[in-house]
Amino acid sequence: MNVVNNSKQRYLTTILCFVTASFIAAPLAAQQKPADAPLVVEAPAIAEAEAPEMTEKAEKAIDRGLKFLISNQNKDGSWSMKDPVKGGSGDYAIAATSLGLMAFMVEGHFPGFGRYGKALDRAKNYLLKRSEDSPTGAMGVKMYEIGLYTIAMSELWGMTSDPEDNKKIQVALERVVEIILRSQSPLGGWRYAPRPDAGQDTSVTAMVFVSLASAREAGVLVPTETIERLTGYLRDQAFDEQRGGFGYQGKGYTIACTAGGVYAAQLAGNRDTEWVNAALNSLENNPKIFSRKDNGHFYYSHYYAMQAMVQAGDERYAKWYPKIRDALIGLQKPNGSWQEKEEDYPHKTPMAIIILGTPHRYIPVYQR
Repeated sequence: MNVVNNSKQRYLTTILCFVTASFIAAPLAAQQKPADAPLVVEAPAIAEAEAPEMTEKAEKAIDRGLKFLISNQNKDGSWSMKDPVKGGSGDYAIAATSLGLMAFMVEGHFPGFGRYGKALDRAKNYLLKRSEDSPTGAMGVKMYEIGLYTIAMSELWGMTSDPEDNKKIQVALERVVEIILRSQSPLGGWRYAPRPDAGQDTSVTAMVFVSLASAREAGVLVPTETIERLTGYLRDQAFDEQRGGFGYQGKGYTIACTAGGVYAAQLAGNRDTEWVNAALNSLENNPKIFSRKDNGHFYYSHYYAMQAMVQAGDERYAKWYPKIRDALIGLQKPNGSWQEKEEDYPHKTPMAIIILGTPHRYIPVYQR
């Protein structure tokens, strides 16, 4: 398994020149991209780079959110669920640190550069140490966290100030992708444990496959068979034709699983299929999706739904983004976070920032 440095290095150069890059890549199922094939980097027209959907209020909300994350970073560089009793790192540190890094990267901030460079270096070093200390690379966490870690490593690779980090990130990324590939169930999905006999559910499957798509953009080989089995699981095991969405385990419908399922299906090369379009329509027509009260997994579902609308094209994206942008601005807390209680799952604030920062398109897996 090989990772190619050239494309990411050109992308870094583009970032440093303050030009928003756009990666043009074929759908995953369309062709088996060789591991040594460079991604194509093109500078968009000025009108596209200005991202008119990004309002001043949204920029201020993102800035306040990033400052909250900096103020709540643990001494070891991680973010995690806070434990008021211990006063230190809590649970979900791999997931929270991975999402925290992505929240900064979506705004063009990377380890070793700029005002947040030192803080992001500590976060990067925390993740690399957890991987190095793990005999298998799985770090003793569930597949949700493995998926988020894989996205962070994929998008981080080649974007740090220290060239020595590139090799470490490459090794960590290759190890974790191997774990993901051998953990796919016979039906094509994934579940909590990194084993093929653990079963599958749509929530974990979506997270894990998005991470494989991100790794592939970094140059890691993802076998065609893996993609085809994933498509088979989503289409044949999870998609409910009557409701036009995806169930958690088996056919059914939840907002979160439908959002995650459709995004994973798109990244697997199924953008123009009837079943994917039906799922997109169900999201657009769901009266509960923009209600924090009625949508129980609000941040998680919109993390996927926003990117699904990006994949669906400019028309859908242009209608969707202002709605979630304004909803998130209204939900932000006075301290700059989107955490709803002190001891809360640590995904809400970074996911909100990632969603709000969508127009910048700095992270390849969040581009079309």
